Amino acid sequence: MLQISAIQLAELLTGIGRAQAAMVQGLENELAGVRSGRVIPAVQNAAHLRDHPNPTLVDLPVRIFLTSMGRVGPDPAVVAKDLERLINGGDAPAPAAAAAAPAAEPPSEDGGEALDFSKPS
Repeated sequence: MLQISAIQLAELLTGIGRAQAAMVQGLENELAGVRSGRVIPAVQNAAHLRDHPNPTLVDLPVRIFLTSMGRVGPDPAVVAKDLERLINGGDAPAPAAAAAAPAAEPPSEDGGEALDFSKPS
């Protein structure tokens, strides 16, 4: 049975994104403005950039494609970490992203002590 590692899958997805970006570049060479006027907005919509700040497993390939169309392509090591996080931990944000995210709710009237899990007990 074939077993593929996260880094191998990340490299495969990165290669597919590069191939898709090359096709868009070919279209842009023939039809000026198609990339920024038609392709990028459609792909951004498909990537759910506004709906999901952290990519889901479904959104990840589209976001890799978007990154491939930029000046610096996606890093397979970062993609592998995202894949591992999404497959093992579901849709929970990465620890760095969770630490950088602002608090969603203000503290309650009792000082927020009842639901504050950051303090040791």
